[in-house]
Amino acid sequence: MTLHPAYFLTQILDAPVYVKGKKVGRLSDIVIFDRESAHPLVKSIVVSRPFGDPALTVPIEAVAGMDADRITIQADTIDRFVGMPGPDAVLLKDHVLDKKVLDIEDREVQVVYDVKMTMLNSGLYVTDVDLSRYGLLRRIGLKWLADLVYRPKERPNPDLISWKYVQSLPENIDSFKGNVKLTVLKDRLHDIDPVDLADIIEELDPQQRIAVFGELDVEHASDTLEEIDPNVQRELVSTLKNERVAQLINEMTPAQAADVLAALPADRVDDLMPLLDPHNARKISSIMEHQDTAIMDLVTPDCITFPSTMIIGQVEEEFPKAAKGKDLVSYVYVTEEAGKLVGVVDLKRVLLADDVKTLREIMDENVITLDQHGSLKDAERMFKRYRFEALPVIDAADVLLGVLLYRDVMDLKHNIL
Repeated sequence: MTLHPAYFLTQILDAPVYVKGKKVGRLSDIVIFDRESAHPLVKSIVVSRPFGDPALTVPIEAVAGMDADRITIQADTIDRFVGMPGPDAVLLKDHVLDKKVLDIEDREVQVVYDVKMTMLNSGLYVTDVDLSRYGLLRRIGLKWLADLVYRPKERPNPDLISWKYVQSLPENIDSFKGNVKLTVLKDRLHDIDPVDLADIIEELDPQQRIAVFGELDVEHASDTLEEIDPNVQRELVSTLKNERVAQLINEMTPAQAADVLAALPADRVDDLMPLLDPHNARKISSIMEHQDTAIMDLVTPDCITFPSTMIIGQVEEEFPKAAKGKDLVSYVYVTEEAGKLVGVVDLKRVLLADDVKTLREIMDENVITLDQHGSLKDAERMFKRYRFEALPVIDAADVLLGVLLYRDVMDLKHNIL
């Protein structure tokens, strides 16, 4: 079976279906049977046929290939596939797509715009429901617009919710009635990883967030709070008593606590500090003070720069001299007129490149940079995300001002702690 690792339902709906090279119809739906599974297995596909011919229900095992342009069925005849799915089948298009998603108190959260299926151990499983705006545009046939509006790195959306957080579909669900319901039940909260639980809490309305968060024990609540978006953190913490917040903060490391407190109003932080463990409070205060340290206070100009037109052979020849006394030698920063940063190349790539190529030909143009007016907290966030040894710092005209070293940021944190 030639199947790709993942599919979105709307991308393959209406795809032409072929048997022995002859088109027999179009994909009209996907069938699952185990509605109670955390990740239901796809059992068959439904094929609509032209000229009033009866539909086909084809076992997934007979599907030899599937993509948005063509679905191929491996069979000598289609006669044994004639007929609709049985009454216990769940049809992803008819029964799930476009249904409302409800929270555990039956209040509408969003709408299912798409369903994601993923190949796992040679089986095709339903893994997620897509509630995103990107999914909406794709659902109504405007994928080209979705691709234009949302850059690729933004498409993995927090609105993609794992199927395991969807309650078992009701027995009476059909094309016109029944809703998809999130399952965030009290007796299962402790089983959900804090990262996943944070995603779920962010999707709920404010009152539901309070109800779900209130059911967590201190350790689980603390771990989950760390993962929640700062804006949601602020809203959620504003509903909690100071004593409860202090309990959660005391479970965190000083650095994690400083990140959470930094999202709160200053007067709330002042009220919380006396309630914290005194030893932790001192460390947290010190970190928060240094989080506002200007990036330029720690920037070093000792990095290696060469013009974009320089050939690799010349770079290798001049590198030993350029690297002498430098704090950072693992990256070559590529500049143009007036020192404008246009790219970066790691040293290994330079050494492996053809000597006659220029730096422009081998450089990475998508440089992750820091703004000269940023704070240490901004830098920490970028280092945690990208794990680079250093990050270049630029001005408003993209001129390279120097680099901020990872070790300098971490040494400062260690000295504080």
